[in-house]
Amino acid sequence: MTDLEFRDYVDEIEATPLGVLLDRASPDVRAVLTGALNRRELTPEDGLRLYTARGDDLRAAIKCADLARAEDCGDEVTYVVNRNINFTNICFVGCQFCGFKRQRWESDAYDHSDETVLAKVADARARGATEVCMQGGINPDMPAFRYRDLLAKIKMQFPDIHVHAFSPMEIMYGARRARMDYPEYIAMLRDAGLGSIPGTAAEILDDSVREVLSHKKVDVATWVEIITTAHALGVPTTSTIMYGHIESPQQVINHLELIRSIQKQTHGFTEFVPLRFIHQNTVMYRKGMVKPIEKGWLDFQMYALARLYLRGQIDNLQTSWVKLGVELAATTLKAGCNDFSGTLMEESITAQAGGDAGEFVPVDLIEEQARAMGRIAVERTTLYQKLYGRKAPNGARPITPSADHYACGGSGCG
Repeated sequence: MTDLEFRDYVDEIEATPLGVLLDRASPDVRAVLTGALNRRELTPEDGLRLYTARGDDLRAAIKCADLARAEDCGDEVTYVVNRNINFTNICFVGCQFCGFKRQRWESDAYDHSDETVLAKVADARARGATEVCMQGGINPDMPAFRYRDLLAKIKMQFPDIHVHAFSPMEIMYGARRARMDYPEYIAMLRDAGLGSIPGTAAEILDDSVREVLSHKKVDVATWVEIITTAHALGVPTTSTIMYGHIESPQQVINHLELIRSIQKQTHGFTEFVPLRFIHQNTVMYRKGMVKPIEKGWLDFQMYALARLYLRGQIDNLQTSWVKLGVELAATTLKAGCNDFSGTLMEESITAQAGGDAGEFVPVDLIEEQARAMGRIAVERTTLYQKLYGRKAPNGARPITPSADHYACGGSGCG
C-alpha cells in the first residue's frame, strides 16, 4: 500500500465505531483489547496476539491504541526543536546493521573538533533549538575524558541548551577509557552538563540476537545496568527498539516486557521510540541475512502494540519520520503515537544505512501534518514540558548539509 492508501486505511478505522471493530475481531484479540482499554496490564501472551494481528484484529488494535492515546495524552502532537550532531563516524565495533561507521584510515572518516561541534551547537541555538542530540562512533583514539570535556565546553558557552547524548554503548566505552565505574562516570557526565541519555544501542534486548547483530556491542545486562544507574542518578533516558530484521515476535515482546519492568522500578524513561531497521546499505543485507520488509503493516503492528503494552508506564510514544517518511509517520499518529520526534536539522546514521526520508523537518511541516490528522502540534522540551506559543526563530529554514552529512534520516536520538 502507498502512504495515501494507509492514510485512507486509518481514516476508515477512525470513522468506524469501536463496538463494530471489536465485534469483527477474533474472541482472543477482543478480550485482550477490552482489557487494555480498561487499563488491565497486558501479559506477554496478550502482547504476542496483538503483534501478530492482521486483518480485522489489526484494525481493532489500531482503533484501541488510538483511543488509549487520546485518553492518556489528549490530541496534542508534541515535537522538539533539536539538532543531531554525529561528531565522529570512526568506529571499531562493526555492527552488522550499520552503514555509518568508518575505519580511521578511510577517506571519508571524520572526527569533529570541539570547535566544529560548538559551531554546530551555536547554529542550532540561533535556529531556536532547545536540544542537541549527540551520538557518534566508538573511536579507538578517543581521549579518556573527551565526553566530559565536550559537555563542559558546550555548557560553558550555551548553559540553557539541553544536551541529550551518549548511548549506553558510548557510556560503557567512556567509562572503560576513564577507568571509572558506571555510577561515578555517569555522575561526572551529569555534573558536566549531560541532561539525558538516548536509550539507543538497545536494538533487541536479547543476547542471542545481539550476538548476530554485533558481538562486540554492549550486552543486555550491561545496557540495563547503565540505564538503571542513570535513572538512579537523576538522568532520564529514552527507550527504543529496532525491529524488522532477524528478531522473532516473541523476542519483541520480551524486549517490551523488560522495558516495562525497568520503568516500574525507576520511572526514568521519558518515551518509547520504535525504530524500523533500514537495510539497504548494511552488511546484513549484503550477506542475505535479512529480507526487506515493506513499510506499513509491521509498523502499525509495532506502534499499536507499544501503546497498549506500555500503557500506564510510558505515556509518550514517538513515531519516527526518519525511518518511515513524514507522510507514513503522520499516519501513525492514529495508531497510538503522540510525539513526532524532532526537527533534527542534520543526521548521518540512517542515511548511511540507506534511509531516504530527509535530514530536516521544519516546524511548519510538523504542524501541517498534525492538522491533516486532526491534531494540534505543540513544541516541547526534551523532558516533555510543553512550550505553548513559542515559535522557533528560523524554525522553517532548512540547512545546507556539510560534506560529512547526507540527505538522511535520524538515528533515533529520540
